[in-house]
Order: sequence, then structure tokens, then C-alpha cells
Amino acid sequence: MSGDQVAPTPLITSPLHERQLAMGAKMAEFGGWQMPLEYANGGVLKEHAAVRDGVGVFDVSHLGKLAVRGPGGRDFVNGCLSNDLGRIEPGQAQYTLCCDDATGGVVDDLIAYLRSDEVVFLIPNAANAPTVCERLATAAPSEVEVLDLHRQFAVLAVQGPSSDEVLDALGLPVGHAYMAFVDAEHEGVSVTVCRTGYTGERGYELVVTADGAVALWDAILRAGEPYGIRACGLGARDTLRTEMGYPLHGQDISLDITPVQARLGWAVGWSKPSFWGREPLLAEKEKGPKRVLRGLVASGRGIARPGMRVLIAADFPVGVITSGTFSPTLRKGVALALIDPSIEVGAEVSVEVRGRREIFVLAAPPFVTPGVREP
Repeated sequence: MSGDQVAPTPLITSPLHERQLAMGAKMAEFGGWQMPLEYANGGVLKEHAAVRDGVGVFDVSHLGKLAVRGPGGRDFVNGCLSNDLGRIEPGQAQYTLCCDDATGGVVDDLIAYLRSDEVVFLIPNAANAPTVCERLATAAPSEVEVLDLHRQFAVLAVQGPSSDEVLDALGLPVGHAYMAFVDAEHEGVSVTVCRTGYTGERGYELVVTADGAVALWDAILRAGEPYGIRACGLGARDTLRTEMGYPLHGQDISLDITPVQARLGWAVGWSKPSFWGREPLLAEKEKGPKRVLRGLVASGRGIARPGMRVLIAADFPVGVITSGTFSPTLRKGVALALIDPSIEVGAEVSVEVRGRREIFVLAAPPFVTPGVREP
């Protein structure tokens, strides 16, 4: 190696890495981690169907884990992140955004677990966790500490209509309200069970200490055998979330894409006196965005991919695809795109797909009926 070459940074692996290799997982780099894309004897289509029709389990331990604690910890986080923690009580979780104070662009989207007025547990995305941690730590008053617990915990997502039955068989709590969490134990190891997920189906995300992850993973797979459980990778996670219209950071939201443009105003506490990005976002909201995130459904066989142009009147560009995939449920292409706001739902547009013009119709996500909020 020459003197000016730099060795690549080794990828981080999950506590379940050896289990995944033993199950024949096809691995891929994601946010600095080596994570399963799909599993042998499954594949994206079968894994996707398992979650929609039965139950699947994902290892999402690459997600960040931060703890903000100290006197006024809740108020500090509320003055930084977009959503209003005053809307929820301890024991509830909330989708929120970390925005850039100068531009309003999205640094990351994350889930906040409100434990008390002094403790907030945050789950950002893998690649952005260090940035979110640094921004919070820099802004924190001396009495509030921000802890990076990225490697100390694992996160397993049990998703699908049969998720309650699987967790109940393990003696874990089920049936609590959407976006609520309960602390429990499994074989002497603490587990936080939260009714959240990224698939649109009823399900739970389990936060467990890294040293308890393998035993919990194995127990979930055993308990799920009567329900046809499948281990699922990031490929199915992407098709499932796209069918719901859930945004992916780096594609549908980013430092260049604001919550106003991404139609995430519901995750902004507009009446709060302060949060990062408040002034530019209020200004954009009042003026109206120049582009908005819309859903598209293919009329034919076209599959849109990020970066493809969206056009009307043959050659007039009106937007760009941010996410696109084949929907295993609908058996056709679905996509998200940043579009001129004058183009309304129901309008036909064309997308440049490999030199061809494919017809899509603007639609309001979700593209399939969600089950996530079912009691």
C-alpha cells in the first residue's frame, strides 16, 4: 500500500452477525454496517409476503441508540427536535426530526422514547447517529449529558399480523397502544417492547442489550415457527416501507429536503417557541414549497428508480424520483418523487425509465392498506 492510500474503515457488524451468516444471509453495506439484504430460502418477495400476511423478524441493530439524561432533559430535547414532546407522556414514543437550524433541511428522522422528564432515549438512523449525537451534545447545558450507546444495544423488529402471538408465546407484553413502550424481561435480560415499525403492519421493535440479542433472536424464531415466521433483510424492509410511503433519509428527506417539502408537517410542533430550523421552516410553510413529495403508481410495467426524471406534456420536467421499487403486494411499480406542487393527485405523468417513457399516476400513499394502528 502506498503512503497516500488509506485503509478502508472496517464495517460494523451486528451482535447477530454469525447467526445471519449461518442462515445464508446475503450481506450488504448499509450506513457503515454490514447487514443482511435477504436470507437464503427466502428472498425479498417471500420475506415481504411473510410480513404482510403473517410475521417476520428483522435485525435493525444498525440503528443508532442515544440517551439524553439529566434535569430538564425532556425540555432540552423538545427545544432541539421538531415534534412536540409535550404531546406525549412517559411510556410513549414519538416520530420526530432533527433539522438544520439554518436551512430547515433534515439532518435525520428518529424515534424518541420518553422515559421521564429527565430521560429521553433516541433511535436515529445508522449513518446519521454520530451527527445527531454531536449536535445534541454541543447544544446541551452542563447538567444534561448525551450518551452514544450505539454498540451497547441491539434492535429486533417483529412485524406482521401474527406479531402479538409470537411475542406473547415468549411472555413479552403485547397489545399496548401504537407508539407506546413497555419494559420487560426475557430470560433475565431487560427488553423494551415498543409498538413501532417501518413496515406498515402491526408489530413491535425490541430494544435489548447486545449480549442478550442472540438468545432473543433464537427464541423469536422458535416461537414464530407455527406462524411461518421468516427472518427478513433490508431488501424487504425497503419494499415494505415504500408501499407505505414512509420516507428514507438520504433519498426522500435530507439536508436538501425539508419537512415541508416531504409533507412531514405533522411531525413538527409549529406552536413550540423553539426547535432547530423553526424560522426557515415557518417561512417556507407560509410561502409554500416549490416541490412536494408525492406518490406514483405505474400504469404499466415500469419500475421507477431514484434520480429518474418525472415529466408531463411529453418533455416538460416537473420532478424527480426519490424512491422507487416493484410493489410485491400490488404487482406493479410504486415510487415517491419530489414534484411541482401544481401537479395534483390523479394526474398522469411519465417517468424516464431506461430510455423509455413509462406512465405513472400521482397517488396519495400508503399504496396498500396499513395495519399498523389496529388495536
